[in-house]
Amino acid sequence: MFGFDFKIEYYALVIIKEELMKKIILTILVSFLSLSAFAERIVMVTHGEGKDPFWPVVQKGGEDAARHVGADFEYIFNPSGDLGDMAKSIAAAAATQPDGMVVSLPDPEALGQAIKDAVAAGIPVITMNSGLESSASLGALMHVGQPEFLAGQKAGERAKAEGATKALCMIQEAYNTALTDRCGGYATALPTTNVDTSNDPASIPTRAAAGLQANPDVDAVLSVGPHVCSGVQAAIDDLGMSVHHSCFDLSPEVMDLINSGKVAYTIDQQQRLQGYMPVVVLHLYNNGAGLLPGANIPSGPGFVDKSNASSVSALAGIDR
Repeated sequence: MFGFDFKIEYYALVIIKEELMKKIILTILVSFLSLSAFAERIVMVTHGEGKDPFWPVVQKGGEDAARHVGADFEYIFNPSGDLGDMAKSIAAAAATQPDGMVVSLPDPEALGQAIKDAVAAGIPVITMNSGLESSASLGALMHVGQPEFLAGQKAGERAKAEGATKALCMIQEAYNTALTDRCGGYATALPTTNVDTSNDPASIPTRAAAGLQANPDVDAVLSVGPHVCSGVQAAIDDLGMSVHHSCFDLSPEVMDLINSGKVAYTIDQQQRLQGYMPVVVLHLYNNGAGLLPGANIPSGPGFVDKSNASSVSALAGIDR
């Protein structure tokens, strides 16, 4: 009788242990699935229209960073180029309550309220590329990008040192404070007139040619974007002019123009960093007890000319 009772108790314990193990395993699975379902999600909204070769490098930087930290990443831009549409995109993204947002800020007046609303909703925001001067006042954690006025100033000082006396600044987004700052900084070194080329690669050569023909006494041109650089140089070649041409940002075409001697130099703002660093910082901020750099992160400016073009040419349009 004792042996029979012992067997009953033994099997009862085995059943209890099995049920307990099932519950433990189920709890672990539920916890794992919950973590998977609520993975860190970061949204990036930029003012790129899909025409500028600059922005795919930014997007790639964000995607790479998200993969490295294990976050979900969404990249949003408005093909219309309308800043009202961009503000709506920021608001729509904020309404989904992401764990962080990265936003370019070409026009603080048009986009500022949408960013303030996102911050008020408890979403950590980092501005990037443009809007350095307005970033903190809108509640952003920090800014990643180059000081644009300084970058333009350095470009102008070098152009003047290389013989330039009067210039045109070819600008594709007249509303963009970052681009107007580049032209403004350049103008501190030598007299400069701005020419609106539009952002359409098909229209840039025509508009640039019109600006050059209307100002035959200029001996220098600054193009503030890589596709603008290519289109403006096409206009310069078609008109048979000889001017000091400098640019902003990198692309395979710009590197070819530098290597051929048609473009003196371009300013590199390392846009991959502008996509990559905000995602990493947001991840650390969200998962590291509020870790945050003590200052904004300047990604530029730096000069690329014939002396160092070969070392970065392979990266143009991919990682720079």
